[in-house]
Amino acid sequence: MNVLIIQPPIVQLNTAYPSGAYLSAFFKRREFSEKIQSVKWLDLSIELFYAIFSKAGLTKLFSLCSEKALKKAAEAERNGDEATAFNLRRYVSTQKLWTEWIDDIVAVLRPDKSGFENAHRFVFGAHVPRGSRMETFLENLDHDLSTDDARSLASLALADLADFIAAVLDKNFSLVRYAESLTVSESTFDEIAKGADSPVLKEFYVPVLEKFATKADFVLISVPFAGTFAAALATGRFFKEKYGDEVFVSLGGGFINTELRETTEQSLKKYCDALSFDRGYAGYKQLIEKSERLFKMRTFSGGKVSDLIESDRDSEEYERNVTRTLIPDFSDIDFLRYPRLIDDKNPMHRLWSDGAWIKAYMAHGCYWHKCAFCDVTLDYVCSYCPTQIHELYEGLLKTANEKGVFGIHFVDEAMPPAMMVEFAKENIAHGSPLTWWGNVRFEKYFTRDVADFLSAGGLIGVSAGLESATGNGLSAIHKGTDLESIVGACCAFKEAGILVHAYMIYGYWWEKPQDLINSMETLRQFYENGLLDSCFWHKFVLTRHSRAFKEWKEGKISDLKPILNENLPLFAKNGLHFEGEKKSEKYGRFLDYSLDRWMHGEDLKVPVQKFFDFPVPKPTVPKDFIEKLISKYESKRNFEFQKVPSDDTKKIWLGGEKFDLGNGKIAWFYMGEYFEEKKNAPEKIFRGNGLCVIP
Repeated sequence: MNVLIIQPPIVQLNTAYPSGAYLSAFFKRREFSEKIQSVKWLDLSIELFYAIFSKAGLTKLFSLCSEKALKKAAEAERNGDEATAFNLRRYVSTQKLWTEWIDDIVAVLRPDKSGFENAHRFVFGAHVPRGSRMETFLENLDHDLSTDDARSLASLALADLADFIAAVLDKNFSLVRYAESLTVSESTFDEIAKGADSPVLKEFYVPVLEKFATKADFVLISVPFAGTFAAALATGRFFKEKYGDEVFVSLGGGFINTELRETTEQSLKKYCDALSFDRGYAGYKQLIEKSERLFKMRTFSGGKVSDLIESDRDSEEYERNVTRTLIPDFSDIDFLRYPRLIDDKNPMHRLWSDGAWIKAYMAHGCYWHKCAFCDVTLDYVCSYCPTQIHELYEGLLKTANEKGVFGIHFVDEAMPPAMMVEFAKENIAHGSPLTWWGNVRFEKYFTRDVADFLSAGGLIGVSAGLESATGNGLSAIHKGTDLESIVGACCAFKEAGILVHAYMIYGYWWEKPQDLINSMETLRQFYENGLLDSCFWHKFVLTRHSRAFKEWKEGKISDLKPILNENLPLFAKNGLHFEGEKKSEKYGRFLDYSLDRWMHGEDLKVPVQKFFDFPVPKPTVPKDFIEKLISKYESKRNFEFQKVPSDDTKKIWLGGEKFDLGNGKIAWFYMGEYFEEKKNAPEKIFRGNGLCVIP
């Protein structure tokens, strides 16, 4: 048997999505060695990128679109849209520059290419292509232009070209999450399936499939987001049309798990043989063994759609055992081919697009899994299963050495704090070669001691759900923490030099304007006091698998009023509407604008209500609310008054080598600062100045 794992476009340009790595590792397990001859993982997301953003790709693009672009420019001019007309004509008239420069532009963003020499000409030259995003960047520079700006300009050049593609070839094109708007809960399958024939997929992706896709017994297609579903359909159809029943095509991943759990759409037979839900390991094992019962796999054969087996003790235990021990396999990935974009100067925000991170998880699922807005009834949240940290670390270090990539992005729902400490211990024991970051919960566990230790062990950034920055809001969403604990964790991380990102949500069913404005004001104070580096506002979406919907069905939430119409011919059915949800839409762009200003150190003193062009209530949050919580944190972490435990296993010296000053004192460096103390000083003096105590 031969297994082919495919990541369709477009997910993330700077690194490979991890599902293929875990599936590759699974099928290479010793238990399948006699049945599976080959396992191949194709990241066609990066291949489509090069099919478009290359000299040959842009030559084809302009031949397809130049005439249409000029017609659209004339139409825009007639409608008084001079800016659009100008930009479209500029792309067409400078197409030779774009095609000549595109390989050099991409080279600036690739770690394996020497783009520095051409960076001089690209940045300062007169005979180079320019788009509106690039020009805006140059106009707003707050420093003298230099070759250090080359990567930013190159990143914006790709974004400018993506704008052109969206304007004249395929309106749904984006550099990430392609065709997101096509796959929504309001759509029927026939409407969604049209996306598989979109211009970009037809003109550029199908040739990629013809070049790279080979025959296999099993073809597994990962669909992590709604925006990758159209390409996944195109991929599945390609194999079914070319090989028919000789190949078994399965679709799996985050979008399949959350949105298509209930679907019995028989038209899917044209695109795949099965939908695989959740981790999929047991179902694929049974498929290889030719079992008639496939755990958590819905099949389409003979005009019938199978029932879904969601519960089976042996299968569940098998998947837990696999999860604990599986180390992702990136052997098929060349990280040097992935461009590293700079889409923002904010150091935390750019972690998602800059750097070739090896993606992995410490634990499957969320150890809290109680938040009201979250899909807590689904496996990827509720089925918490930790990995074996020592084995995980050794495996990731091996991959890092082989690939020359020493950054790890943990994609956990939330990294368990104790496992983070364990991972940091492993890293320190090896000389801290790995740099890592990932998602956490703002817990009391994250004291200054713990943060210092994690920082020494390679942790550079954390992202976490704040969601509602008010006490009553955190209670309403069952967050399981409070603002004092959140502020304390942020203080500890920032003091330890760790970047912090927060996720915010607005538009809850219970949220009144005063709640939102108070949350916004508290967030402003987080930034004003230097506790956050970046943030993002999400609009609340009610889902069938959320705790909120579950409790509504149980009669526990009377003020939530879902709008249910089960007779509509919808395809993806997880997202639900509820009464009053549109009331919050008007806030979105103002929340985003204010946040963008704060993330870049601007307008931090402006009253939050001034950001809106319609009346909103003034915040009732005291102006010193966060300051007082910071003072509480500082009083609690005053090391001078804290006992040092007698258990030596909990004490770790992180300071530099102590040296004798010859005057009865010793000295050392810690976190870039110089310290000196009496030789016989009590141990508590050293705590926080180099001595770390961890749980």
